[in-house]
Amino acid sequence: MIRSSLRVALVTRASATLHGPGGLERHVDDLARHLLKREVAVTLITRPASRAGVGTETDWLRDERLTLRTIRYRTFPFAGRRGTTVLERNTAYLCFGFRAGRQAAQLLNDGQVDLVHGHGASVLGAVFPAPASSVPLVFTPHGLEEFGGTDPRRARLKRIAYRPLQVAVRRCARYASRILATDRALVSSTITHLRVPESSVCVIPNAVDVRRCDALAGPAEGAETRAARAIPSDDAVFLSVGRLERNKGFDVLASALAQLRRSPEVSRWRWVIVGDGHYRSTLERLVRKLGLHDRTLVIGSTTDRELHAWYEAATLFVHPTLYEGSSIATLEAMAHRRPVVATRAGGLPDKVVPGVTGWLVSPGDSVGLAAVLAEALGLQHRLAGMGAAGRALVERCFSWPIVTDRLLALYDDVLAEHVSWRASR
Repeated sequence: MIRSSLRVALVTRASATLHGPGGLERHVDDLARHLLKREVAVTLITRPASRAGVGTETDWLRDERLTLRTIRYRTFPFAGRRGTTVLERNTAYLCFGFRAGRQAAQLLNDGQVDLVHGHGASVLGAVFPAPASSVPLVFTPHGLEEFGGTDPRRARLKRIAYRPLQVAVRRCARYASRILATDRALVSSTITHLRVPESSVCVIPNAVDVRRCDALAGPAEGAETRAARAIPSDDAVFLSVGRLERNKGFDVLASALAQLRRSPEVSRWRWVIVGDGHYRSTLERLVRKLGLHDRTLVIGSTTDRELHAWYEAATLFVHPTLYEGSSIATLEAMAHRRPVVATRAGGLPDKVVPGVTGWLVSPGDSVGLAAVLAEALGLQHRLAGMGAAGRALVERCFSWPIVTDRLLALYDDVLAEHVSWRASR
């Protein structure tokens, strides 16, 4: 069993509470919160807060077992923000990762933490230069988007543009005790992109807090949300959640919905988009061009409570992404018993079981997506059962209590191997 006195350094460029929403950000918050619940002492190494207490719980920041250490994140001219541009991810992010990783390594050397859990290249400094001895490092690379996407041409361009970041991520993986793939579907790409042996890769999925989802919104909140937006109870609501960027495939879904609108057999529906980003204006222009503006609501960024109310208001969760890591939003929708229509991208096939919890289509296939949406609307009698199956899958495989158990057992194995390695020297 893992010791209750375990001390873990979590190293990340962002946290939802401190820096705003995002998949990695929300994962880090939940991970820290659930480790603290298990009486693990957590040292969070990240950037100084750019926002606090927005859209998520903040009690965990006041836990006496939490220590917050911040590393200045220096943004270079023209590099952009949030680590989303090529220039920033190859410069500011790597500089941050070097300094944050060095601090984590120093905490290890000083005996202040027992193990480091690094997220992406934020832990670079712990393994550069090469560590003189074994480092108890668990490494989560997350989406590996820097290694390419679905479009072969774009993948080639990314491999060229993101070469410095790729080198950094591979170096972190090379010296890690374990590398976490967040889904079985991502194991092969993790091994290929990071050039690591299969024995070093362990599948521990991202997770959601099911109880928290239930507390944030239920059927009553869903009905209130529909009423506030004058959406009739018998209109289908297609809900999409995510950062508004081209790789999320919202333009593909818009094209599919334009085809759906021309079909006289399809009942009434609305498309609701929760999220924001630099692609928003382009998407809104496309929606107007395709004549979908009277059926589309772009909510933008919102609170956790409103987001979860929209999950309850939805008929289907539709995730048309062209490239994906694990997709916490999909898990949240399933926790709210919503069937999912998604693409065969990243870790989504581990969650969306065709005919059981939803439907899968090929990334970028607007015709196939339109056909699946029409099929789903014609199977209203099956949707509740599919939603219940999705909830059961989340509780069984993707809930934080289950995932925390697995993660603590992994930490225990890594520490035992580290002790054994040191004893053999």
